[in-house]
Amino acid sequence: MMTLLEWLVHGTIPVPGGGSLGAREVIGNLFGLASAVLGMRRLVWAWPVGLVGNVLLFTVFATGELSGHIEEPLWGQAGRQVFFAAVSLYGWWRWSQARRAGGASDGGAIAPRWATWAERGQLLVLGVVGYAAAYLLLTRVLGSWGPTTEAWILAGSMLATYGMARGWVEFWLVWILVDVVGVTTLVQAEYYPTAGMYLFYAVFVVIGFVVWWRASRTVVDAAEEKQAVPA
Repeated sequence: MMTLLEWLVHGTIPVPGGGSLGAREVIGNLFGLASAVLGMRRLVWAWPVGLVGNVLLFTVFATGELSGHIEEPLWGQAGRQVFFAAVSLYGWWRWSQARRAGGASDGGAIAPRWATWAERGQLLVLGVVGYAAAYLLLTRVLGSWGPTTEAWILAGSMLATYGMARGWVEFWLVWILVDVVGVTTLVQAEYYPTAGMYLFYAVFVVIGFVVWWRASRTVVDAAEEKQAVPA
């Protein structure tokens, strides 16, 4: 009888029509979705939950064992899981520190805000440098399939995760751009289940953007009311 660990590594989940999906692929994406939901609510648990998904999806992308027909790894997708883990540790630490300091007035670990123009410039520079570095890594070292799109998926994902850690509303907009490219790339690779999850993420990201935008307005309004109260 297959153990839980063996099922996680080698097991499949049947789907209507006679097909099946790899257990790690499905569960890894579910952890990613749970992390996104927790992140939208600005709860610290978003980070450790996301880390579990990163580990599972890394093993899937690095081995090419997705529900598709291309049997070679997608190194951009795999590599971003490693960078996700590294930036997530930073985000976990930052949100935990903010939470211990009192957190946001609405119960979230942090109070979301729009980045300043200087911080947006920082994101732009990091994006250009990150894309160039990712492209060189994928073409010169790893020989990745589809390095042009894979490089943006890797660099954009790092930017979005960093922006989330900093509490910048703009990180949702970066995620939208990543999802647009990610869905296209995964459909071309015939990794339809993960492409479908990316498409669902795109819808969720739009909702998350609206939620954080409204929360940032609440923070601004509260600050303005505080300033208006006579000392």
